[in-house]
Amino acid sequence: MSLFTASPLLRASLSSSRGVLGSARCVPVSFALSQQAPRSLSTSPVTRALPWAKPAKTHPVSLEQDFKDLNHVRQERPTSPHFTIYQPQLTWLSSIANRITGAGLSFGMYAFMSAYAVAPLFGWAEALSTAHLTQLVAELPFWVKIGLKVPLAAAASFHTFNGLRHLSWDMGYFLDLKNSYIAGYSVIAASAAATVYLCML
Repeated sequence: MSLFTASPLLRASLSSSRGVLGSARCVPVSFALSQQAPRSLSTSPVTRALPWAKPAKTHPVSLEQDFKDLNHVRQERPTSPHFTIYQPQLTWLSSIANRITGAGLSFGMYAFMSAYAVAPLFGWAEALSTAHLTQLVAELPFWVKIGLKVPLAAAASFHTFNGLRHLSWDMGYFLDLKNSYIAGYSVIAASAAATVYLCML
């Protein structure tokens, strides 16, 4: 946490002036200095003695305006991860996919379990029974079945095989870059094969 957001009392003494010091708290010092003539942040006789050191002009600013300026600068900061500057790599793409599939499968499972648990209270017990669900799925058109089975099978297959990949890392295997990529492509191939197999059932 930044010192300047910890407490307004801590910032009160720092918000009475604005200039190079005020900018340096929000942006890199190099940027602040580039906007002015070369100067030192005069904090000691040594820095004040430097040839290019000279006082910076300041003017009063309220605490509210200081907070407003700080928040504005923070809004201009880049967010992470920087998809526009980082080259797509199998390692972080598979890591993100592992989290998405895990969250999606968990949400679906807990949603169904919660509905199944409260179904008798609302008279839905028959609607969520195994026999009724089996008959319902059997009567669906083929394209609807495929549309439901493909994402579920793909998510479950990838999350399972990639989970085994993570367990292998925990045991000290496939940690170097080459073997990590081999394991990654193997997970994708196994997931694709498993997805096709599950959809054919």
